[in-house]
Amino acid sequence: MNPIRVMITDDHLIVREGLRMILETADDLEVVGEATDGAECLRLVPELAPDVILMDLQMPHMDGITAIDHLRKDHPQIAIVILTTYNEDDLMIRGLQAGARGYLLKDSSRENLLDAIHAAARGETLLKPEILARVLAPQPQPKPASPAQAESTLTEREL
Repeated sequence: MNPIRVMITDDHLIVREGLRMILETADDLEVVGEATDGAECLRLVPELAPDVILMDLQMPHMDGITAIDHLRKDHPQIAIVILTTYNEDDLMIRGLQAGARGYLLKDSSRENLLDAIHAAARGETLLKPEILARVLAPQPQPKPASPAQAESTLTEREL
């Protein structure tokens, strides 16, 4: 069985080195490369041909969500797992809607990280139960404007 080819995209060198060390402990994973931002990731993908990309969200030059949008269009076969410090519902939902197969916080355990990579490589989406609950929670909807409020936004001619 061929190893799962993993690419790490994060702007912090120490994070990339730490992830590489963790991933190299798994016999069925191969780290094929690293990128410091979304733009570099997009440039390297054709050459490195990863199966899974670990993607940070907040990076200079091109953020992770923008990179995910481009990857979904140009390389839909690559699975993406977001790995970030940002525990914000909006970013999580936007990342998953963009096409990520998982959303992990950087304080996740080694086991959770490896499970997410394996699930993504199989085409599955793996979310921890507390993240899934937040994603599925109803989003607050804006209240419809009352007729009086609607009239106040109309121009004199529209009225």
